[in-house]
Amino acid sequence: MELPLLNRYELMWMIVLFDLPVIEKKERKEATQFRNFLLDNGFGMIQYSIYTKMFSGKDACEKYYKMIKANLPSEGKVDIITITDRQYGNIISYQAAEKVAKKEQEQLLLF
Repeated sequence: MELPLLNRYELMWMIVLFDLPVIEKKERKEATQFRNFLLDNGFGMIQYSIYTKMFSGKDACEKYYKMIKANLPSEGKVDIITITDRQYGNIISYQAAEKVAKKEQEQLLLF
């Protein structure tokens, strides 16, 4: 039996952006713990304070909204943006004034 592939409007990207204080030792420790929490839960680092993860749909994101809230550092700002894979594919990236080619994301089939 062949499983249906999700279309690019059903797949969702969660983008977690944060600006955390890192002046005091306690603040640096909390910021590191938050970054490690994201990495341990399958998020990938796009920039030092921007992490992303792909989900099979909006409903699959709900669990992570709660997990992120439960692991927030005591200070700083954290934003979560959720967009479709189609929207994510429209991102234009530059590095050192050169346009960076986007890698195509392969869909994984889980059994």
